[in-house]
Amino acid sequence: MSIHPLLDPEKQCQARRYEKEKRWLGLAGLTLSSAFLLAFYFSGLSSRLSHLEWGSSSIFTLLLYVFVLQMTMTVVSFPLHFYRSYIHEHKWNFSNHTIKSWLWEQFKSFWVGFILFSLLLGLLLWTMALSQKYWWLIAGLGAAIVSIVLATIFPVVIFPIFNKYTPIVNEELTEALEKILARGGLKSSGFFKEDMSRQTKKENAFLAGLGKTRRVVLGDNLLEHMRVPEIVSIMAHEVGHFRHKHIWMNIAIGTGQQLIVFFLINLLMSMIFPDFLSSTRVNLTLLPPLLLLMGGLSGFLFTPLNQALSRHFERRADLYALRNIADPRDFMTALAGLADRNLSNAYPEWWIKILYYSHPPIGERLEMAQAYAKGQSNSSGPE
Repeated sequence: MSIHPLLDPEKQCQARRYEKEKRWLGLAGLTLSSAFLLAFYFSGLSSRLSHLEWGSSSIFTLLLYVFVLQMTMTVVSFPLHFYRSYIHEHKWNFSNHTIKSWLWEQFKSFWVGFILFSLLLGLLLWTMALSQKYWWLIAGLGAAIVSIVLATIFPVVIFPIFNKYTPIVNEELTEALEKILARGGLKSSGFFKEDMSRQTKKENAFLAGLGKTRRVVLGDNLLEHMRVPEIVSIMAHEVGHFRHKHIWMNIAIGTGQQLIVFFLINLLMSMIFPDFLSSTRVNLTLLPPLLLLMGGLSGFLFTPLNQALSRHFERRADLYALRNIADPRDFMTALAGLADRNLSNAYPEWWIKILYYSHPPIGERLEMAQAYAKGQSNSSGPE
């Protein structure tokens, strides 16, 4: 296999092993969670919890159901999850967690998940009670509103629960970032450093939020390893998503897909479970098979398509970045550095790319950037 000269061949060998191990651990986690949901339903525990009487309101029943479901799943999956996110990441020298800090993060994740899941499930059950015939249509369209609300509040409400965000004081960097944002017609509420190094040695940067909550976030690990022009090239890619309206396209596409999934769930659940939609407590009882159907349908029908669309959007964002930075090589060295330090497989097998890759493999992105740089050089040369 021919490897791009900016990539480290030894790191790429490690990346392939790391990716393979993570893939198998992910499949094991998916199998375990599916088996758990089936056991939760067929054991009768789901029915007993959903039919508990807590006064005249069903809210406490819902909260207890979600708590027991989530707590039981946490206990059952703890050994595998601990291995995946703690032992395996330490094995590859990525994790900076201690046992104490890892457990504290799991504690916070549990309660954030509990609150969000309870709210979303409550909305879904209320929609089903509101209209048995058209609940799937209301819920599907409501998914768009939920997506917008979550995208808006996550940077200012959820992210700070897990990490500390401090304003970036490097004037050279903030001025360069302001220029690349302004070129794309964007304004940011601020430029922030995220203390990712508390958890991991991996690097990341992103443009988060919508409207007044939009902010540029750079991991401290990335700030340590990248030059200013490289960071600007990464952020130019994020601006490219905004310029091409990829966020809104994804919300629209996701809403359409969710409508299809909810419509099929409505058909299949009514066929398999004749008492589906007969009452809120019955619907809560049937939550485990409903979740399995939702995940199965979404994965089977849309995963390859969504990954392909995402890779297309990422290529367009890459091209935008290349057209709006001073030197394409800054983009190339930034990508190659991320691939080596994060152990990203730059040359996956074709089927792995189709099923798992939301971005073009870094090998392809480097080749595209190199071709762009060569074309730019030729066009600027003497005729």
